[in-house]
Amino acid sequence: MARPKPALRTTASITTAVALLAGAALAAAPAATAAPGTAPASASAQRLTFHDIPGSGGITLKGNVFTPAGAAAGAKHPLIVFPTSWAMPQIEYLAQAQKLADSGYVVVSYTSRGFWLSGGKIEVAGPPDIADASAVIDWALEHTSADPDRVGMGGVSYGAGISLLAAGHDPRIKAVAALSGWADLIDSIYSGRTQHLQAAALLGGLGLVTGRPGDELTRTLKDFLGSNLDKEPEMIAWGKKRSPATYLDRINANGAAIMMGNAWGDTIFPPNQYASFYDKLTGPKRLEFRPGDHATAEATGLLGLPNDTWTSTRRWFDRYLKGERNGIDTESPVQLKSRTDKGYEGYPDWKSVGAVKNRIPLDGTKKVWANVDSGANGGIAILSNALDQFLKLPPTVSVPLLPRTFASVWQSERYATEQRIRGTSALHTTVTSTKPSGTLVAYLYDVGPLGIGKLVSSAPYTFHGQTPGRPFPVDLELYSTAYDVPAGHRLALVIDTVDPLYIEHNPTGAQLTFSSPGTDPSHLSVPLREK
Repeated sequence: MARPKPALRTTASITTAVALLAGAALAAAPAATAAPGTAPASASAQRLTFHDIPGSGGITLKGNVFTPAGAAAGAKHPLIVFPTSWAMPQIEYLAQAQKLADSGYVVVSYTSRGFWLSGGKIEVAGPPDIADASAVIDWALEHTSADPDRVGMGGVSYGAGISLLAAGHDPRIKAVAALSGWADLIDSIYSGRTQHLQAAALLGGLGLVTGRPGDELTRTLKDFLGSNLDKEPEMIAWGKKRSPATYLDRINANGAAIMMGNAWGDTIFPPNQYASFYDKLTGPKRLEFRPGDHATAEATGLLGLPNDTWTSTRRWFDRYLKGERNGIDTESPVQLKSRTDKGYEGYPDWKSVGAVKNRIPLDGTKKVWANVDSGANGGIAILSNALDQFLKLPPTVSVPLLPRTFASVWQSERYATEQRIRGTSALHTTVTSTKPSGTLVAYLYDVGPLGIGKLVSSAPYTFHGQTPGRPFPVDLELYSTAYDVPAGHRLALVIDTVDPLYIEHNPTGAQLTFSSPGTDPSHLSVPLREK
């Protein structure tokens, strides 16, 4: 069994420093808006009040309420409830809440249980968190001018996951905007049966700094990062209990209109699991993917700046809570923005994305030694894909200089025309290992004339219990993306065994062989947009 790598300690240290800086900045923010018991400085501030809201199990949740200005006495208004993101305080949504209140909504935001000054312990969107969401709705209906027939929920990251879960448990919720969230927690941080080290360490570190982790979270995180495979079934059950996909039938039965948005490079909640969940929703729905990493697509909107994601969110609530005919329900429900283009593309459904398949053969037999980082990697959580989003600087490597002892490399021909990759690339290969366990990571690169490869997508894969020396098939979906490969470039698939984003399970001295049997040839299927 593999043991956690030293990188974990470094990652946790970085996480703590980042959390302390973020916490210090955020903790000061209420002084710039309003505080309980202080005299308001403007008409806007008069509509913002801070409250102690009863949560489930007798705890107190710290929250705030924005109400529409100049509302007539006795008038009812649509309600939107925003649970905060992981480690964020109740002021997170102030800028967007004010805009929504300006257009006629009652908006209630609250700090999720276990964080900052809210009571209880961190339950990771467990049953108490779902019960809290309903308790906040109860409180809002009793203490504000909220209309019980027009209730919406939404949020970023943790708030998105709680909102989706609540939509399967509280039929009063008529509309949801789930931004940078998850539908399947296991497929998010344990995809390919591989622990996402940096993502888990980031969440765990922020939880320790800004809140009070519950005993179940502490135990699960310890087993997860400690590669305790004896506890794998329990960890999977823990994650499934907290996954909206588990409650799909309830969500569909309740019929809330659900908008989901995410970034192509989300290193905490990759896009594949969101797209899969979206496909199975039967009510009104919308799916938006943009460049960026976790919550970076929504970040400027949280600061009050113009933001496409939040514009769509307001339009979604206006359509399904106010009944406005603003056209969002007649547009193509799947909206994608390529990482290399500024425009949006509309599709009728997810299966129409990448309808054309480019099949790249992976011929020959290649052998690599494990436990050495070849130089190909997925970058640093949050940072690398944010650089790609804002500066068009994805992780890069020199493909000709990659050491073939530690990395297997296949390349396509040079393309005469632009290749517009859309959707999910799929790897099929045959692997032979000298050890029962192992980890491999696949990378897809856009390679220019000088051999510099820009990362298009990647994904990890871990196996256990294989017979040494016996070949076995591997099917691996890379993370979904939208990327335009220029004419004159080629694609390269690189497979190695180490990436700082993940915990790897390669025993000392392990070797992996990749082959392409005549009866089951290896290949990479790359989805392309129809011309």
